[in-house]
Amino acid sequence: MPTQAMPPEALMTFKVLLPFQVFVEIEGVSRIVAETGEGAFGLLPRRLDCVAALAPGILIYETAAEGERYVAVDEGVLVKAGQQVLVSVRRALVGRDLAELRAAVEQAFLSVDEQEKRVRSVMAKLESGFLKRFAGFGHD
Repeated sequence: MPTQAMPPEALMTFKVLLPFQVFVEIEGVSRIVAETGEGAFGLLPRRLDCVAALAPGILIYETAAEGERYVAVDEGVLVKAGQQVLVSVRRALVGRDLAELRAAVEQAFLSVDEQEKRVRSVMAKLESGFLKRFAGFGHD
């Protein structure tokens, strides 16, 4: 979709934040498409401010200079405040090939690795042990 001529101050600034760095910061963005658990939605510069919980997937943004670009993101939060759109996620990848990015999302973001499964198992055991001791504390 071609970008309509808009004054630069009317366009959005799009920023993807990772836990320890700014992954992408793009100015002059004319539209953004994001995925949530409920489906995809689009943002235009004059849309009302909003917050959305993102599902792992592909973010699409468009600028007049670069055209349509893709960013694969893990689950996170999108906040639109005025002309600023901030996306905070744990992991992100940039690519030009949509099929490769989709495969990367499915491999990297949707599957829980073995270490994370072990950590979750240990945490569940710690929590159940704490609850048993806490319940027994009232009977002593």
